[in-house]
Amino acid sequence: MIEGVFLACLALLLVIGLAANRRAKATEKDYLIAGSNQPAWLVAVSALATLNSGYVFTGFVGFVYVVGLQAIWLSIGWIVGDFMASLFIYRQLRGASGRTSGLTFVSVLAGWHNPMFRRWRLIAGLITLVFLTSYAAAQISAGGKALFATLDIPVALGSTLTVALLLAYCFKGGIRASMWTDAAQFAVMFISMSILAWISLDFVGGWANAMDRLNAIPRYMDWFPSDTAVPGGMGAFLFALGWVFAGFSVVGQPHIMVRYMTLEHEDKITEVRIWYYSLYVIFTALNIVAALIARIALPDLLNGDPEVALITLARDLLPGALVGIILAGIFAATLSTAASLTLASASALSNDLLPEKWHSPWVVRGATAAVGLGALGIALQGSQSVFDLVILSWSTLACAFAPLLTIYALGRRISEIGAIVAMITGVSIALIWRWMGLHTDIYEGFPGIVAGLILAYLLSKPGEAVRDRSE
Repeated sequence: MIEGVFLACLALLLVIGLAANRRAKATEKDYLIAGSNQPAWLVAVSALATLNSGYVFTGFVGFVYVVGLQAIWLSIGWIVGDFMASLFIYRQLRGASGRTSGLTFVSVLAGWHNPMFRRWRLIAGLITLVFLTSYAAAQISAGGKALFATLDIPVALGSTLTVALLLAYCFKGGIRASMWTDAAQFAVMFISMSILAWISLDFVGGWANAMDRLNAIPRYMDWFPSDTAVPGGMGAFLFALGWVFAGFSVVGQPHIMVRYMTLEHEDKITEVRIWYYSLYVIFTALNIVAALIARIALPDLLNGDPEVALITLARDLLPGALVGIILAGIFAATLSTAASLTLASASALSNDLLPEKWHSPWVVRGATAAVGLGALGIALQGSQSVFDLVILSWSTLACAFAPLLTIYALGRRISEIGAIVAMITGVSIALIWRWMGLHTDIYEGFPGIVAGLILAYLLSKPGEAVRDRSE
């Protein structure tokens, strides 16, 4: 029963992706940014599905399971930071995309103000390729863990299946196929989490009884960690502020920002925002509820792998058909983000790193296959947790691109050397911060973005904000 429902959901997603391929055009612009004519609701749902990756069902749930209520600041900070960025950056990015005719996130930043930053573009393209491929490996790993925990399929085989599916619908249709399947995938994700949260609450006797049992766990329902490097209220403030910067870091994620480049017009940004944040808040709340209940129902996972808490909870509480839907939801999240990451990484390889004379739909398709197989290789070899891989990649990309995009959105200009120095400085500080172990107290993107932003601002001068050529 589990296998049948799961396979039926996967077949539906594959059919939707292949149907999108029939609408695809044989051009780079269609493959990489879907012709820049996509409706607001689709952009919003696609961006949300891409953001809420397999890590939400595995890494994030495992994090909440272990640390308790203090993990809520990750979600609150993430949403607040994301929303702050949407108020002044997304419209500017869509306007710059129309003006520069850039087909990748990196190329739009490189050509925001003429002339094109060719050396910056090469360095940025390399950073994108390395860290997005690692990020994709984390999603592929999440898919392998999901299949192992639920169906006892070996992790290596499950990871291979994940890559095969995403290449099946992305190879020809590109981002258009990815966005169509994103919409279907998020529907499966939302339904599956709603079912699990409701049934798991009923299993433990309702919300009041669940709270009594959670409060009985020492420090589990504390709002802030008690062992931060900076004691007292300041430590709690910095802990929460770090996650706000994690949310703001979305502006440095090429695979998400490219969704806004597909929007039909920058005036639709407000409509995108309404769809996006309404669904975001509800979906995040469902995930936190399920993770907290898992701590009560599955205490033995503290000595095992907390990242399979959600899957194990579903297997223990739900009938086979519903377990199949939950597994499909986890796989949908993995496929959505893995496909987006693979396409963004492939676009960096084919469009930002290779000479312009090589740019063609077939080259970018070949790059898509190469990146997908490369990410699979990392997933099969790596031993790092999904959560750690995602946060490391997320923070590094944020420190590389968020400072430059922010000062551009504020209407400032910077030289190519200044842009390179700010990017390298931000990335270096974030990596050193993590190497020193300070990321356990404050998200490493916080100091990296702040340092890069201050340096970029000091090296820049007032200019004109970019607007869409269609106005």
